[in-house]
Amino acid sequence: MLALLVGVLSSTGVYLLLRRSVLKLVLGIIFLSNAVNLTIFIAAGLVQGKPVFVSEDAANPADMADPIPQALILTAIVISFGLVAFTLALKYKYFSLSDTDDLDELKELEE
Repeated sequence: MLALLVGVLSSTGVYLLLRRSVLKLVLGIIFLSNAVNLTIFIAAGLVQGKPVFVSEDAANPADMADPIPQALILTAIVISFGLVAFTLALKYKYFSLSDTDDLDELKELEE
């Protein structure tokens, strides 16, 4: 089920990236970043109910969840949030200068 969700998110993200609107470009970046996060999550393996806390009596490390993919996903979320914020700032400046959201009209304005 998660693999199907990753496929839908990535195909929707690529479709939105290929549209002419800047807002759809931002939505495509969001969908693709979520697809990548889910891919990292699935590749790490799903371990339910086994936190990484080690007590006095040493537990079997093979039964615990790996914290590295979780840290990678958290870092990827922060980076994608910064990328989306930067892209939205560019979209705001682009729209205030050109009064359009269509990227093809920008080529006509330059000529």
